[in-house]
Amino acid sequence: MSGNESRIQAIYQITNREPMPKKAPKRLEELWATDVFTLSKMQECLPKTVFKSIKKTIQTGEPLDVSVADAIALAMKDWAISKGALYYAHVFYPLTNATAEKHDGFISVQSDGSAISEFAGKLLVQGEPDGSSFPNGGIRSTFEARGYTAWDVTSPAYIMETDNGSTLCIPTVFVSWTGEALDKKTPLLRSNAAMNKAATKVLKILGEKEIAPVNSSCGAEQEYFLVDLNFANARPDLLLAGRTLFGKPSAKGQQFDDHYFGAIPERVQMFMQDVEERLYRLGIPAKTRHNEVAPGQFEIAPVFEAANVATDHQQMIMTMLRFTAKKHGFVCLLHEKPFAGINGSGKHVNWSVGNATQGNLLDPGDTPHSNAQFLVFCGAVIRGIHKYGPLLRSVVATAGNDHRLGANEAPPAIISVYLGSQLEDVFEQIRQGELKSSTGKGLMNIGVDTLPILPTDPGDRNRTSPFAFTGNRFEFRAVGSGQSVAGPLVAMNSILADSLNWMAEKLEAELAKGLSLSSAITTVLKEVMELHGAVVFNGNGYSEEWHKLAVERGLANLRTTADALPVLKESYIEELFSKLGVLSPVELASRFETYAEQYILSIEVEAKLVVSMVKTLIYPAATRYLADLGNASLSLKEIGVDFDKETIEKVASLTKLAIDGVSKLSDALSKHDFASVEEHMQFLSQTVRPLMDGIRGYVDALEGEVADDLWPLPTYQEMLFIK
Repeated sequence: MSGNESRIQAIYQITNREPMPKKAPKRLEELWATDVFTLSKMQECLPKTVFKSIKKTIQTGEPLDVSVADAIALAMKDWAISKGALYYAHVFYPLTNATAEKHDGFISVQSDGSAISEFAGKLLVQGEPDGSSFPNGGIRSTFEARGYTAWDVTSPAYIMETDNGSTLCIPTVFVSWTGEALDKKTPLLRSNAAMNKAATKVLKILGEKEIAPVNSSCGAEQEYFLVDLNFANARPDLLLAGRTLFGKPSAKGQQFDDHYFGAIPERVQMFMQDVEERLYRLGIPAKTRHNEVAPGQFEIAPVFEAANVATDHQQMIMTMLRFTAKKHGFVCLLHEKPFAGINGSGKHVNWSVGNATQGNLLDPGDTPHSNAQFLVFCGAVIRGIHKYGPLLRSVVATAGNDHRLGANEAPPAIISVYLGSQLEDVFEQIRQGELKSSTGKGLMNIGVDTLPILPTDPGDRNRTSPFAFTGNRFEFRAVGSGQSVAGPLVAMNSILADSLNWMAEKLEAELAKGLSLSSAITTVLKEVMELHGAVVFNGNGYSEEWHKLAVERGLANLRTTADALPVLKESYIEELFSKLGVLSPVELASRFETYAEQYILSIEVEAKLVVSMVKTLIYPAATRYLADLGNASLSLKEIGVDFDKETIEKVASLTKLAIDGVSKLSDALSKHDFASVEEHMQFLSQTVRPLMDGIRGYVDALEGEVADDLWPLPTYQEMLFIK
């Protein structure tokens, strides 16, 4: 394989890389939660009264008794020190999709000059990082710096071990001095409380007496790419933007479907095993790993957990993927579209609600038509998705996700609900006012004597739906690979809470008229389907027919982040969050400002990179090649050979078009006189991005013409297939 010197060196480093030493995997029982301050560890080291108090808070959500904080802090410190930790950190989740932490030592200097390890309850319960330098959407001015972290008792503390030492990490919320949420955890906890309150109200109407706290649960499937560090370091776009801004498609991509679920490359499998071992020690239940559709793309998926813990664990998974990748000589790409022309990466969020007494409230059982509890909760989801579909689109709106949504690899930007044939029939019967039956599970005879007859589910799956029912949960497929799952969970919990409150009010009104509970449920669900059934769609979400039908049904098609984010400013969205106590108007406005700024900055960084890379990398390579061609042409002309001018003209034309495009892009980036943030976003979406795409077209065409030994960037063929 040819290539310029830097690419040749990168390939040499990869192909001659010393393999990581193989180690025998440890038994799961030896690893599980060894670095987590679990309830069982608390029970071992806390006085009985203190343990009972903290356990009650964790399991029932009752307020923390601060009088026990000192005893817990002491036990937590001793445990952490026994694990090699000299520092602790309040870990929180600002509005960046990343994790933040400030490390403080256990050290306390005494009056005689000696030092001891100390950790008081007040330090465990509350911290004070800077509250102005994180994105806050105008809640805090730069000179107003005070912010607070507060211990989230429901998410366990853990040890984060690196080559440089160990740190006790304490999950916390992050709020301003004035009390507004500056993070993603606080609204999530509030949304879960609102959903619990509404669900409890409905369950009581349904006749339940003993009702444990209702919690949402989450299982997030994480897709990612691995690129060798040697290649990534030679790509300014990968280093700064997380995606390739240029790159001619490889002759072979994913068209053979041979990578999906294929044999995992040895080096990648060693990386995966290393990640999983670290996750198991942190009590993160990683369950599934496999090759994804695109070459160089993979997936890891944990099993279901309580939504708050699952969200913290999802952040830790992203951190661990990136951290461990570097140890194995990779860069882990969590951008939604690192490579053009092949599948991007999402994060499918499997979501359900339930409790210890009634179980999974979205489990239809074998006879969903007679399962009143399921029908009510599923009906509430249908209403919520129809009424607040644009909100769901807005919480997955990012510059990176715009490359996925609506393409034939990810759900469309139109939010609809897939129920499957069984449930679609049940709810259609409800709409018609006559609920009688539901399709049962089937049997499949494969026709091979040695194979048993297999049971089949009563409904298929639909990968083109953004919000699909998959047996006993809904799968929100539109979430981006690099996103926190907190925002989508806040939205789903909140719209469910709103719908359950609505259904409780409707059911109580029908019961007050003298209807039986069964009749009241049927009446309310019929109204749900009449008002909101338009959101149910079981067909091909990629098809043009659906896009036209969705318009007829009144469903929004918010194609870009610039279209979707302003939904957060709508009065009905503000009313939803405000009345549930999830986000105040000020907090909601701050989210719009923050996410709009992140969109603007993302596009501007990419555009500046396009300008820089064309001027300093692509243009020099193209002109050197033109010079070589020109010299060759003159030499051949002297001996009477008519040289191929077509190639010279094509390369010269493409080079000029690319440089002219860069000039136009630079002019566009200099525009700053926007009347509003919304206008600025639309300008970037409708003007800047098309200019970038145009330049990319010229550069990618040049890559197919310029001599390989002159091309300055690692190619798709190299990055995707050399591991």
